[in-house]
Amino acid sequence: MAKYSTGSSSGGGGTACELCGAESDSLRTATIAGATLEVCPDCTPHDDSSDTRGSSASSGSNASGSSRTDEEADRKKRAAQNVAKANPVWDGDSEHWEREGTSYDDDPLPYLVADYGDRLVEARQEAGLQRGELAEELDVREADLLAIEQGRATQAGVGGGLIDALEDYLDVELAE
Repeated sequence: MAKYSTGSSSGGGGTACELCGAESDSLRTATIAGATLEVCPDCTPHDDSSDTRGSSASSGSNASGSSRTDEEADRKKRAAQNVAKANPVWDGDSEHWEREGTSYDDDPLPYLVADYGDRLVEARQEAGLQRGELAEELDVREADLLAIEQGRATQAGVGGGLIDALEDYLDVELAE
């Protein structure tokens, strides 16, 4: 059975957990990421409704309509936080874009062509250079070149000056 079933979960018909697929005779209804699923005891801790919400719940009234809205807002907030944490650049520091030697006000990244990473790899290889050799020639970090080649220039915080230098050195168009 598929891990994420779209079948009815009206209580007790199936014996497989809709989250992990494990067979179980003691399935329970749980709300996970906004979906109501029949889950095994091992997956029950993932139930959003069993979270302790003391600090994130609204202060004051707990009318059923208000409580439902608060739970939805909390769920959306947690989802957004999880997406932010999944970003490889995120480190929990609000100034994670600041990096030694880079001034984004003075060196903004230009709009890049859609396939800028592939273009850079092709131009570097045509020039007969390894990534490390090119980094040494331009006196830049090899990790920055790798980020550009992988299409992660924005996430890596690469400045426009490096894009300009690559365009000049390899005679390739990376910016629009």
